Amino acid sequence: MKLENLKPAEGSIKNRKRVGRGTGSGRGGTSTRGHKGAGSRSGSSTKVGFEGGQMPLQRRIPKFGFKNINRVEYVGVNLDVLQSLAEKFSLQTIDLDILKSHGLMSKSDKVKILGRGELKAKLSVNAHAFTATAKAAIEALGGTTVTL
Repeated sequence: MKLENLKPAEGSIKNRKRVGRGTGSGRGGTSTRGHKGAGSRSGSSTKVGFEGGQMPLQRRIPKFGFKNINRVEYVGVNLDVLQSLAEKFSLQTIDLDILKSHGLMSKSDKVKILGRGELKAKLSVNAHAFTATAKAAIEALGGTTVTL
């Protein structure tokens, strides 16, 4: 290894375009900013969605409908999912901690048990809400439903 053979590591030097160094730089006297206007001055920035004074798209589009700020969003878990959990891990009780540990919900989610699929195991299920068919299917096998 000799001094003339040394070179920087691969990717450590980036070929950046230097602006603001006059006409000889190939970027011109205005440094690619154009003449006059807010964009040519230092410290200029525009808001997201700014369209040069034209009415922004977000304000041009008609608004309709109603968003209920008190709406409660539930994560749905079907009976066939509960059945597969009960078979795979031989569970008699399914609560929020078990659903959370198997990635079916996150910490702040509310859970609603839905009626798709067939349940064969007698289970005690704790959740925030149940559909009528899910509740009937769980209790038909002698299981219990606990609404949190």
